[in-house]
Amino acid sequence: MVIEWVDILLLCVAAFLAGFVDAIVGGGGLIQLPAALIILPHIPVASVIGSLKIPAFSGTAIAAWQYSRKVSINWLLLGVICTIAFLASYSGSYLLSHVSNSFMKPVLVVVLAVVAIYTYAKKDFGQHDDEKTLSKRKQWQLAIPISLLIGFYDGFIGPGAGSFFILAFIALLHFDFLHASAHAKMVNLATNLGSVTLFLVKGMLIWKIALPMAAANMLGGFLGARLAIAKGNRFIRAFFLVVNLGILPGFCWDGVFK
Repeated sequence: MVIEWVDILLLCVAAFLAGFVDAIVGGGGLIQLPAALIILPHIPVASVIGSLKIPAFSGTAIAAWQYSRKVSINWLLLGVICTIAFLASYSGSYLLSHVSNSFMKPVLVVVLAVVAIYTYAKKDFGQHDDEKTLSKRKQWQLAIPISLLIGFYDGFIGPGAGSFFILAFIALLHFDFLHASAHAKMVNLATNLGSVTLFLVKGMLIWKIALPMAAANMLGGFLGARLAIAKGNRFIRAFFLVVNLGILPGFCWDGVFK
């Protein structure tokens, strides 16, 4: 398996940008995965996706650490969500290693368009932390399906999972953007770890690209998290919109027209 140094350099640039974006609003995989599939067309898709989980985990870990120092976390709720999301992600990655996932792309086009339109139209979306307005029972009832569905998706396909976690935490658990981003980073750690575990067991990881990309992703995650914490909810909301609108054309082309 020959991978040129130029390819590794380009992958590291994509990993840095992915880590930066993912730390702020999630969805860094929407930058990293398409780049890797274009740069490494001769490598099986499952191996590419599996290898990208290493930089995804590394960058997310840095961002999660930054958030945990500055943002209050509901650790009990988060612990349950992470456990369920880990198992769901492992299951999703197991399925990915056996079947094709191309049929999901048109669905993503619609979902991301709806997310962008809703966020733009609802000006106060994610600007206030109303978590305490939910009863504990209702919070648990919503948290479990969130972690199951998005966790499975993250293990199966991956890109956009961070944005979906943020959206779910805001729309259903009534977090603001800052607290939703902080909790989403923690859950992403669990989902990435679930995928890495599966692909490690199957021997499908390509360390030659995974390790340098991990370093680049960590740097991007560190800088992105610091910027998000410093700028607050209004900036994160605007960045969320830009990222989702930016990835739609690529998904439309790849998922609908190809």
